[in-house]
Amino acid sequence: MAGTDGDHSDTIDRLLVTRRDMTEGKKMKSTDECTKYIGEPATVLSSERAVVIEWPRSLTHRHTYGKLTPFFKALTEGRLLATRCVNPECEEKRLWLPPRADCPDCNQPMAWQEILQPVIGTVHTYARVEYAGTAIEPTTPYYQVDVELPGVCTIFKGCLEHGTPTIGMQVEARFRTENPTNTILDISWVPHAG
Repeated sequence: MAGTDGDHSDTIDRLLVTRRDMTEGKKMKSTDECTKYIGEPATVLSSERAVVIEWPRSLTHRHTYGKLTPFFKALTEGRLLATRCVNPECEEKRLWLPPRADCPDCNQPMAWQEILQPVIGTVHTYARVEYAGTAIEPTTPYYQVDVELPGVCTIFKGCLEHGTPTIGMQVEARFRTENPTNTILDISWVPHAG
């Protein structure tokens, strides 16, 4: 494989030389290839305390949920699935949410378990999101809440649909079963009325 490393290094060196030639105003040979920027420049929305840009991108991303597919399918059905390690030698017996395909402690496959309805948790912490990244669908500003759930060893993140969160506040899961996004946005949280 030594030749492969050399070939890869040579390609990088050629690209760097090509880029340097461009910046120094040298004319490139017609056989040279160069990566071109075909997008639009980002628009600066604010530059007072921090630079905020609008950077539209046209990109299609194909992603597989793989072994976590049951979790995302369940969200569209109004159910919340977590995983639990079934290895008798593993010390962690609580649920994992977000789910893990394999146990982070013993690396064995996990088993699925549905969390009983209604899904009620406690706000552990929260953040007000003023500027979301590109491709984030919720309108801003919104609150991202970290929710502790009974019997779960991890903290689950999500959006608060309405209201202002406080630490220790009880919240209840809501599911987008009509017109689901087929993403993590199919679960959100609302203040618990109980």
